[in-house]
Amino acid sequence: MSGQVVVGVDIGGTKVLAGVVDAQGHVSSTALRTTPGRRVVTSQVEDAMVEAITESAAGRPLAGVGIAAAGFVDPPGERVMFAPHLPWQGEPLRDLLQARLGCQVLLDNDANCAASAEARHGAARGAASGLMITMGTGIGGAVLLDGKVLRGANGMAGEFGHMQVVPGGQACECGKSGCWEQYSSGNALVRNARALMAEQPSVLDEMCGGRPERVTGPMVTSAAEEGDLVARQAFASVGDWLGVGTANLVAALDPQVVVIGGGVSAAGDKLLDPARGALRRTLVGAAHRRVPDLVAATLGPRAGMIGAALLVTAD
Repeated sequence: MSGQVVVGVDIGGTKVLAGVVDAQGHVSSTALRTTPGRRVVTSQVEDAMVEAITESAAGRPLAGVGIAAAGFVDPPGERVMFAPHLPWQGEPLRDLLQARLGCQVLLDNDANCAASAEARHGAARGAASGLMITMGTGIGGAVLLDGKVLRGANGMAGEFGHMQVVPGGQACECGKSGCWEQYSSGNALVRNARALMAEQPSVLDEMCGGRPERVTGPMVTSAAEEGDLVARQAFASVGDWLGVGTANLVAALDPQVVVIGGGVSAAGDKLLDPARGALRRTLVGAAHRRVPDLVAATLGPRAGMIGAALLVTAD
């Protein structure tokens, strides 16, 4: 109906991003909220989502809302069965939000949404096969074949971040240890930077007021842009682990392109250059095959939000 808008929502471990998105993937307005956290009642997370949706719609009626959730979404797209960085455990999120918003709500995993958006409007457009790796608080992922997301028997394919890469390694929010995202993610970037700050001077000391526990991912990115050695070393480690994990995925799936999205991807070549080097160094038979392009998501950190809206507007 005339005047109605579709809102896409991307919710992860640190933020809720909502925006009005048209059928061509263009974003006309956005709203941002902080994710309340993992150890809160689920209604607080839903409150933050509704606030962001309402602000982005700016009084216009809703034709529908798509949700890109950082968690395991069931095949019918009704529930978030488990979310390592959020409190959901089987909550019927779709129905809860439909009741509160009074419109159709569609739900999928955040990396699936980002992959769909990049396949239709971005870096994976026209690719016969591809991988999407989203780097935010943790790592998400999706497998693309002929522009479609492969969902798996439980609808949970692509949870690359929880592949074990270091047996007995760093404890993970999922309850396991040694998961890939503990070595290559926004959390890993900040943890690396804080550890390095104890060993050498850094502009991060001034940024955080001498309190390393206050260092954030955007601070590390800003410091790296200034040429700070600590920040660049932190990115080099995260990027190297990104390339190592990607090499394992490429060995298994042999995609045409690998797209890196999520908030950490905003760092660009500071992250991707070491990742490309590690991919070529560790990929089996790299000298005898075409190594897939490893590229930043064209749609950047908005890919999940745009893909969420596609749940409503796609043909």
